[in-house]
Amino acid sequence: MGLFLGFGIGGLALLAASLVFDGILEGFFDGALDGLFEGWLSLPVIAGFVSMLGFTGAIVLGSTGLGPGAAATAGAVAGAGAGWLTWRLSRALLRDGSGAAPHHDDLVGSAGRVVTAIPGGGYGEVLLRMAGQPVKYSATAESPLARGAEVWVTDAPSPTAVTVRAVER
Repeated sequence: MGLFLGFGIGGLALLAASLVFDGILEGFFDGALDGLFEGWLSLPVIAGFVSMLGFTGAIVLGSTGLGPGAAATAGAVAGAGAGWLTWRLSRALLRDGSGAAPHHDDLVGSAGRVVTAIPGGGYGEVLLRMAGQPVKYSATAESPLARGAEVWVTDAPSPTAVTVRAVER
């Protein structure tokens, strides 16, 4: 049973190492196996297989009267399933293309409040929301705006500055 638990713990250690060293095995063969495994030789997949083989083998060996051969077979089947699920999950995460970073041009048309008064033609500060987070920007306006005034962004000339106008109600 100690051997199986060693495999399970070793697989978890390999999984932790894969957070730092993933991609090493793919580069190790330097394109010799291009397209053959399509991610099957990644460290997370191998770690999932080894961990599940070890822990399932230890459970089968400790809870049933079956021998090490049956425990290893059950562990290998469970390990193959865990490896396949790890591969599918990693492919799904890599395909997720919805994580586009917000750009300062996305601020045009948004509303905010003045936190440092803006003199006419000079700079002050406004508080806006970028991707749901409050962010303070340098701001300029054609006419003076007092602290607390509600503003509308008309232009974003740089990543740290915006041009605003007062909201008229």
